[in-house]
Amino acid sequence: MRLVLAQIDPTVGDLEGNAARVIDAIGEARRLGADVVAFPELVLSGYPPEDLLLKDHFLRGCERALERVAASCHGLVAVVGVPLLDADGGVVNAAALLADGAVRAVYHKIRLPNYSVFDEERYFTPGRRVLVVQSPGTRLGVNVCEDIWLPDGPTEEAAIQGGADLIINISMSPYHMGKGEERETMLRTRAVDSGAFVAYVNGVGGQDELVFDGHSLMIAPDGEILARGPQFSEALLTIDLDLAAARIAPRKERAASLWGLEVVEVGVAETDAPSARPSRVAESSAAPSSGAPPAVVPLAMPLSPAECRPPLAPVAEVYAALCLGVRDYVDKNRFRRVVVGLSGGIDSALTVCIAVDALGAERVTGVTMPSRYSSSGTRSDARETAENLGIDFLELPIEAAFRAYLTTLEQEFAGCETDSTEENLQARIRGNLLMALSNKFGWLVLATGNKSEMAVGYATLYGDMAGGFAAIKDVPKTLVYELSAYRNLLGPGAGPIPETTITRLPSAELRPDQTDQDSLPPYDVLDAIIEAYVVRDESVPEIVARGLDLPTVERVVAMIDRNEYKRRQAAPGVRITPKAFGKDRRLPITNRYRG
Repeated sequence: MRLVLAQIDPTVGDLEGNAARVIDAIGEARRLGADVVAFPELVLSGYPPEDLLLKDHFLRGCERALERVAASCHGLVAVVGVPLLDADGGVVNAAALLADGAVRAVYHKIRLPNYSVFDEERYFTPGRRVLVVQSPGTRLGVNVCEDIWLPDGPTEEAAIQGGADLIINISMSPYHMGKGEERETMLRTRAVDSGAFVAYVNGVGGQDELVFDGHSLMIAPDGEILARGPQFSEALLTIDLDLAAARIAPRKERAASLWGLEVVEVGVAETDAPSARPSRVAESSAAPSSGAPPAVVPLAMPLSPAECRPPLAPVAEVYAALCLGVRDYVDKNRFRRVVVGLSGGIDSALTVCIAVDALGAERVTGVTMPSRYSSSGTRSDARETAENLGIDFLELPIEAAFRAYLTTLEQEFAGCETDSTEENLQARIRGNLLMALSNKFGWLVLATGNKSEMAVGYATLYGDMAGGFAAIKDVPKTLVYELSAYRNLLGPGAGPIPETTITRLPSAELRPDQTDQDSLPPYDVLDAIIEAYVVRDESVPEIVARGLDLPTVERVVAMIDRNEYKRRQAAPGVRITPKAFGKDRRLPITNRYRG
């Protein structure tokens, strides 16, 4: 069998555009001589469609898109993800099998995730049947994303009870650090337990806060990775399989069936499609040794290195995710250009690098807005970063506006000590200037705050929090430094970020001689507490048991808790950790619990 995994980037709600992309990919798969082509979960609607699924007219549009795709499907079988109404009026997360111009079978996702960023039980009715497709010479099992994540599920059911040689799992699995390795381990286990080939096709792209990393995989029955798609880019991953290897593989014993088993016969009629395909793999004559996993059957057409790419290194992976998240948010929302406030600090320097690498220098404007407290070092670093990247660069001093605010408020503030109010005025003036440029020219403002600042409220509402999208919102400050060093390694030369930007003590520069550590613990300590309290949901005693100082932990936790109202008003940003601020973590603003 020749299988193509179509790792493509759909757009939520673009039913016509998504259908056209799928039709184009079916045509390319047919040109490649594919027997089967598989697409990501909900590829026709985009993922996640959220409350669009509550609109009947949206679901009818998805059904029409599916009919259009089916009409184009000749000479091969296509597996296409789509939301559909079932016979009882519920909505199902479906994998439709298309052949000979029609929908030949439909699988309904059985396991509906309802944790982290997922809330599928809000929308979907779970399926009740495992689907096995009988086609000439083989049996295929088809399931959707979460169906394969836990043992003793639809995958084993299709292979052990239904005799499937190949399981195709269509997915839209969002990225976070370490997710790719986690998926590979899980899929290898599932292949060995089922004794079948496992083909996993994952979508790619950015959707609001989520990034989908692709990283599609083909796993042999013995757990060997036969093919690995690229991360963070579209691809058609082509694999030749000798399914006889699955028929001699050991299979884990399984208890009684949990769901009904549906076997559907799907053949493919002869077509005028190109018939010259690479030769099929000959049957293997090698008998497996007793108790040993079967040898991997050689492929008739060996995979090129590009089709089994090594995963990116961790920091490179995060950087690629941030670039893809920014690119898709900007392009899918039809912004022509972005604007970034360049302070001369490391956060804004990293943000503008991501913007340039995502969109091109010609679509990025940097703006420096110096005040009476801005040092000559940060001013020159901001300009140098812009020059190194080749972007348009504006300088809009805020001193006159700051004096006007102070004069306007002088009578009301008489007798009051200078405090953070005057500091925040400067940040809000800058936010106003950036938003004015956005309004006048239609540019998207990229906010530059990081996760450490967002966690403890070290940011100004309507000031440096102003913006339409926050590129590094989920990036802890310690990781900001790692990403900046990584970006400089890519060049050109010594890299775009001046060394002084990286080595200088971080400061908001809103009062004389200010540094972040005047108000915050060292960032390595702060990030460790945020990781424990926000990501792992640990209590104060549990965090202290890790060797951290009790007063520091209590102070940081209190800051995190009381700044929920700020985070609720923040721009969306790219999710790269297992738990980001946003739809991933939903806590009440009015809340007296302290843990």
